[in-house]
Amino acid sequence: MASVSRATWRLTINPPPFYTLRRAPRHQQSDRKICLFSKMARNLLKNPNGEENMEYWELTENGGDEWRVEEMPGDCGHAFTDDATTKYFTTSFELCLKKQLIDLLAEGYSSEELDNQPAVHVEDWYCGRTDCGCVYQLTVCLLDENKEVIQEFTPESVTLDPDTDDCSWKQITHTFSEYGPGVRFISFEHGGQDTKYWQGWFGVRVTGSSVTIDL
Repeated sequence: MASVSRATWRLTINPPPFYTLRRAPRHQQSDRKICLFSKMARNLLKNPNGEENMEYWELTENGGDEWRVEEMPGDCGHAFTDDATTKYFTTSFELCLKKQLIDLLAEGYSSEELDNQPAVHVEDWYCGRTDCGCVYQLTVCLLDENKEVIQEFTPESVTLDPDTDDCSWKQITHTFSEYGPGVRFISFEHGGQDTKYWQGWFGVRVTGSSVTIDL
C-alpha cells in the first residue's frame, strides 16, 4: 500500500481477521495518523469462548458438577466451524446458566446514539454430545436505566437427542430493532443441562457468543 503523508485515517476493526481503513472527515485530518476503534464492530460480551475460564460471567445457576471450560472438540464432541475457536463452556446434570450485564454508557455509547434505536445483533452457538441428550436455553433483554425490560428475546428451549437429532454446533441469531428509546443495558444469559442426569459434564456446550450494535 502506498504511504499517505498528510491524511488521518481511522482503523475500523471488525472481529479478526478483517480490518479496513477509511479516511477521516476533512476537518479532522492532520499530519498525525490516528487509529480509532469502531464501536460498531465490537463484541460487547467479554470472554465469549472460555479463553479466560469463567472470567466476566455471573453464574446465575451452577448446578450438578457446575460449569466448566473444555478444549475443542471434547469427549464425544464436534469440531467447530472456525478453527480459531478452541474452547467452549459445558454444563452438567442440573441447570447451569451464566450471564453478562452490558453497561452501554460505560462501553462508550451516548444516550443520543442509543435513543436512535440502533440495531442490536445477538449470536450464540450450542451443541450436544454424541452420547447424551441436552437442553439449551437463551434469554437476551434490552434494559432501561433502571434495568427494566424494554424488549426481550427468549426462544423456546432446544432439546437435542443424539439418537434422533444432529447435535453438532448450531448457530442462533436475533436482531433487535424499533424497540423505542431508553436502552442503557443489555442482559445476555444462556446455558442448560443434560437430559440423563449423569454425573459430570454431559450437558449442552456453548461458545462464540456475541452482542454487537450497529453504529
